[in-house]
Amino acid sequence: MTRRTSDMVAASEHVSRRGFLGAAAAGATAAGFAQDMTVLDVLKNPLIAAEIKKQQKHVILLWLAGGASQLETWDPKPGRPTGGPFMPISTNVPGVEISELLPKMAGRMQDTAIIRSLSTGIGDHGGGASLMETGRRKEQGLQYPDLGAIIARELGRADSQVPDYVSFYTSTEGRRKGTSGFLGARFAPMFLSDSMIPPNIRRLEAVSEVDHRERADLRALLARRFTQGRHSRNNVLGSHTNAYQRVRGIMASEKLFSIDSEPTAIREKYGPTQFAQQCLIARRMVEAGVPFVKVARAWWDSHGQNFETHQELCADLDHSMSTLLDDLEERGLLKNTLVITLAEFGRTPKINASLGRDHFANAWSTSLSGCGIKGGSVYGKTDADGQNVAEGKIGAGQLFATIFKALGIDHEKEYFVGARPLPISDFGAQPIDAVLA
Repeated sequence: MTRRTSDMVAASEHVSRRGFLGAAAAGATAAGFAQDMTVLDVLKNPLIAAEIKKQQKHVILLWLAGGASQLETWDPKPGRPTGGPFMPISTNVPGVEISELLPKMAGRMQDTAIIRSLSTGIGDHGGGASLMETGRRKEQGLQYPDLGAIIARELGRADSQVPDYVSFYTSTEGRRKGTSGFLGARFAPMFLSDSMIPPNIRRLEAVSEVDHRERADLRALLARRFTQGRHSRNNVLGSHTNAYQRVRGIMASEKLFSIDSEPTAIREKYGPTQFAQQCLIARRMVEAGVPFVKVARAWWDSHGQNFETHQELCADLDHSMSTLLDDLEERGLLKNTLVITLAEFGRTPKINASLGRDHFANAWSTSLSGCGIKGGSVYGKTDADGQNVAEGKIGAGQLFATIFKALGIDHEKEYFVGARPLPISDFGAQPIDAVLA
């Protein structure tokens, strides 16, 4: 794809957005609004604005840090030497079985696709995580953006005053923050590791609300005067102004990061674990228009006592994920929100001397739920002991292409680093249409 073609793609995306807003205006008129109402007038109506925000697509990534075992989650091997003590159970989709450690998810597989044939080849935490975060192997002298940054770039709104990319994490391997790579700081994540509330976003007590507002008004006045007659630099100045507006928006969004305002019944439904509460905040964020939220559940790195470890962690994953999916569906958000479970790799079929499973990138699993996904589908197959992919082997690039297509993003779209074109999916990667709606 040439630069001109890429520009044409961007232009067509702009036209599509205009067409959508025009349709929204037409719908508002049909509902009884004034015939001469402009699109901007329509957007000021809270009902129309809420509906437009609801139609925006989002991603919630449930990152299983350290590498969850596919045999204790999505690809059990009952009765095999590698299978372990847990049995498979039937799901509400005929013919699909998952581990008994995920009983709640077994009852709601109608919105979830399982991919059992990832073969990525990198079995160390740093390299494996980098591959599964960016969808491609590292390249000397070039830092690729991770999935969150790409989604922020593609699905974020220029007028949004909430963050485009939020990453929750806990102490675990490397405390990975994510990267926006060559896309630049504009699409870097807001990384929260020590608290679910972002630091330094509250107005200082020494500055009154009136002073704070008047300072903003003065800055805006000076900026307007400065931009007069400086058309060649308007993009830079506009970016500076947008940055201030986004900071003020984030300051006003503090309550998004707290669950205190949620009804007691909702908080009790999610439960007290940190992972569950971060899933609840993730739902609040996509509801407010945040395109990408990453929620990490740590300590899946089960080199010893794998089965006890997975009993605890799978219970948290099963409850939190199923509650999140139900909540999204009840609010009409699941059809436009893609929920992904992913890690840097899986675990070895072989059980070691410490009754653990080690790093394994040869044949492992992931799941996709919600937006653009063919619920109840299963793609790929491993052999009887889970040692190798028997059918449908894919790599990280194909998974990313599938994610992009599910979200309505052209998986062959190109970015340019200088004069070099770089597709957002790895070169030649094609989506898995069998799991797409």
